[in-house]
Amino acid sequence: MYLIALCDDETEQLHKTEKMLAEYRESHPEADLRVECFENADALLTRIGDEAYLPDLVLMDIYMPDILGIEAARELRRMGNHCRIVFLTTSREHALDAFEVEAAQYLVKPLAEDKLSAVLDKLLMEIQEERKRFVLLQIDGTVQRVAVDDIIYCEAQGKFQYLHLSDGSQCMLRLTMTKLVELLVPYTEFMRVGVAYLVNMDHIECVGKQEIRMDDGKKIYPPRNACQAVRERYFAYYCDK
Repeated sequence: MYLIALCDDETEQLHKTEKMLAEYRESHPEADLRVECFENADALLTRIGDEAYLPDLVLMDIYMPDILGIEAARELRRMGNHCRIVFLTTSREHALDAFEVEAAQYLVKPLAEDKLSAVLDKLLMEIQEERKRFVLLQIDGTVQRVAVDDIIYCEAQGKFQYLHLSDGSQCMLRLTMTKLVELLVPYTEFMRVGVAYLVNMDHIECVGKQEIRMDDGKKIYPPRNACQAVRERYFAYYCDK
């Protein structure tokens, strides 16, 4: 499923673009597009800021009366949202600004259906590939994408799991270690260490006789009867790479 936010203050254009997206969905049923429309940038920003709404793609007009699309895009980036943005506009005047906010595409109105379709083909394929390296986790009441490569290790503490990330941050997860292991099964870099830890072997600095040292300085001590198995698993993973 792909969440698409469509934002345009011109009602007629909003409906035309929505219809094009509906036609694309009919011809690409495997994409499973879910489109939500917004008539101004404030409504879009409020929806993203207040709720667990993470669009994969935002199609947004640049010239809107409340906030210019460029400014709305800057606010999205400040909020930490890394969704793909496609600007819809009648002018190329803001092309350089679009580059600044890492816009994926710049489409000039009136939209040509074949051009929009080509852009969707390209961006949805990119998103599909990216999803292979991201997991969706509920953190602090919101659903967030977490890059697999950024996970150093997870530590169980009571009923909660604490995810330690490469930027030094820590996230509390309200799920069991068993469930987290299930989510990360497709990624061979993760190794269970005892009952309390799940470590990303790409972030291991060294494995000693009695400890694992992670690249953030954390030392993890496996159960005594598991030390040999941990060393063998890490060595096998390292050799396969």
